[in-house]
Amino acid sequence: DDPSTQAFLLAALTAGGGITGFARTGSIPSIAAGVTVGALYGLGGLRVRNRQPYGLELALAASLLLAGSSFPRALKTMKPLPIGLSVVAAFGLYRFGMLWRGAQV
Repeated sequence: DDPSTQAFLLAALTAGGGITGFARTGSIPSIAAGVTVGALYGLGGLRVRNRQPYGLELALAASLLLAGSSFPRALKTMKPLPIGLSVVAAFGLYRFGMLWRGAQV
């Protein structure tokens, strides 16, 4: 239930997915997006774990970035990969959004 652990898991999933996409298809956008979003989740997780400011905001920003790219593709193509990325983004938006909202009260 630790938000830093969840951020690290999402970092591994997104970065790993980007690397896998590059390995399978040679897609530069896949590796760039996956590693970038993964780095944002990872940095957010580190900042949350170390009780530094802006950790939740970084994880939430990663979720927004992922959602902005995956939701439209999932709706357009209905393919498993964009749908899976959308589920990851939705989880991040909900989890880190609720934590951020609670921290603001």
